[in-house]
Amino acid sequence: MPIRSTMRTRFTIWRPLATAAVTALLAAFLAPAAAHAAPRESRPVYSYAHAIRESVWVDTGLDADGDGKKDRVAADIVRPSEPARQGRKVPVIMDASPYYSCCGRGNESQKKTYDAHGHVVQMPLFYDNYFVPRGYAFVGVDLAGTNRSDGCVDVGGRSDIRSAKAVIDWLNGRAKAYTTRTGTRTVGAGWTNGRTGMIGKSWDGTIANGVAATGVKGLKTIVPISGISSWYDYYFAQGAPLYDGGPDELAGYVESAGATAHCAAVQKKLADGSPRSGDWTPLWTERNYVKDAAKVRASVFLVHGMQDLNVRTKHFGQWWNALAEHGVERKIWLSQTGHVDPFDYRRGAWVDTLHRWFDHELLGYDNGIDRQPMADIERHPDQWVTSRVWPPHGTRATTLHPARGAQPGVGTLGLGPATGTETFTDDPKLGETDWAAHLTTSTPEKAGFVTAPLTRDLRLSGSSKVTVTATPTTSSAHLSAVLVDLGPDTIRDYADSAEGITTLTDRTCWGQSTAGDSACFKATRAKTAQVDSTVFSRGWADLGHYASLDRGVPLTPGKAYTITLSLAATDHVVPKGHRLALIVAGTDKDLIDPPSTKPTLTLDLSRTTARVPLVGGTAAFERAAAGSVTAAPAARTLDGVRAPRATRHVPAS
Repeated sequence: MPIRSTMRTRFTIWRPLATAAVTALLAAFLAPAAAHAAPRESRPVYSYAHAIRESVWVDTGLDADGDGKKDRVAADIVRPSEPARQGRKVPVIMDASPYYSCCGRGNESQKKTYDAHGHVVQMPLFYDNYFVPRGYAFVGVDLAGTNRSDGCVDVGGRSDIRSAKAVIDWLNGRAKAYTTRTGTRTVGAGWTNGRTGMIGKSWDGTIANGVAATGVKGLKTIVPISGISSWYDYYFAQGAPLYDGGPDELAGYVESAGATAHCAAVQKKLADGSPRSGDWTPLWTERNYVKDAAKVRASVFLVHGMQDLNVRTKHFGQWWNALAEHGVERKIWLSQTGHVDPFDYRRGAWVDTLHRWFDHELLGYDNGIDRQPMADIERHPDQWVTSRVWPPHGTRATTLHPARGAQPGVGTLGLGPATGTETFTDDPKLGETDWAAHLTTSTPEKAGFVTAPLTRDLRLSGSSKVTVTATPTTSSAHLSAVLVDLGPDTIRDYADSAEGITTLTDRTCWGQSTAGDSACFKATRAKTAQVDSTVFSRGWADLGHYASLDRGVPLTPGKAYTITLSLAATDHVVPKGHRLALIVAGTDKDLIDPPSTKPTLTLDLSRTTARVPLVGGTAAFERAAAGSVTAAPAARTLDGVRAPRATRHVPAS
């Protein structure tokens, strides 16, 4: 991961806020301070019970379903009534989602409900309950082809993104909206100042990334939670298929009944454009938001679980890198969970931080959140640390070399170049948890390499790369590379069905309630596991794509190929007394699909390396590994989490 943590655009992005602060300061010299003190926090002074609830249908300018009419997307709005009566305009928090009717949002799978007039009664999640009384409008947008919207689901493509962008354009006076789905009466958004923040988990957070990558004016900040940054990387890892289905199936999963009847052509286009070969096609280019990071005007508060095996952490890593490259103002939270919303693992701190973030970004309040540490990282269950910047200053890519050990497949990992070979045979019935459990034992399906026990903590922060030179015995081969912390620990049980949390029966309340929309949600606590080893970063590839993602080729048995696997971003400390390990193997069961053959692969260790982002670089590794004997650990079966469950190919709510 490039180490670009300086915030080059601070004075560009924050200049309007700084100007406002100077104006307020000058005003303080001209009037009593108490009368002109700048606000630092929005307060719940407005009535949620008397909030205005309305629905509009925004013209996207597209006709994806081919019915000869421009598609309109439904936007359900909850906004405080008092500011409108007082002639004051409010900012908007927006969640654009395909899940409002098919699947539900949040830990309790809440769906939108409506009254007899078609106005929203229950808006899922706490955003409206909490923020509307504080002077924000909340807008829940049904993506094209879902719930009450026209059009077709195109899974992160033009229609998906235009669904949400059109609403921001309408909020800023650049698009038309109507009071009904088919009527001709237009409606404006004179109640808002157009300043919009997008938020959402999974597919919703993905839409926030995609809309920000258009550079649309009026979008001031996004808060993507477990969001996709490139749809190719949701379905493939360097040519290796992550799932046995494609975006056409996903479209069918979320689309409305009306879309099912009219969108067969769109689904065929999705299927044709995403062949299971793993080749990069124009369909994936359209759905790659990373390439357009230079267009992003909005600040980004990024949230991701470091053990998310659904929207895997490569997504946040490459998006963060690109945002840093272009000087985007940003903040990040990284948890030990899987695909989980921070409301369900750090609720109080999350609501407070999100409140301050939106107050700063959308209301312009100088509350100091921009001067606080950039990163919050969960080091142990419910134990968090911060980093002033992320990755930390002094993080350097350090090259480690795997070498042969005293027994086959149990080698060493260090700074010195190696020679010789290691051999393993792909076994699709096994995966990373099996490999880690038998890391200290010679087994035929993997090659493992471990450091000496560390004499100091060693922190990896960012993305690693493992370059492998391998000779296959068959015409196809998939590769996996994983980093393992070898030592006892208590971690969140990310392989459990709830991915690191337990949902309780008692509730906590966040905002104001009505009879139809409660602000109270089931509490949670950490679900933990005692382990002897922890897989904390992973990468996969199809060896047939060694030369290019554009087109995979059959392999020539007996010929050596070199490929570099990009491992997922993480922030992990291997503690003193533990060992850092690298495993290279074939199919990672339930995390990638197997190749068409079961090859044996021979690694050329002289041309196999791991470049890992160490805080302190090579010197830190030398200090941590100094004074220890580099010997193979005692052979025994190591406890870890259960095998990760086979995840359905749905970004999930």
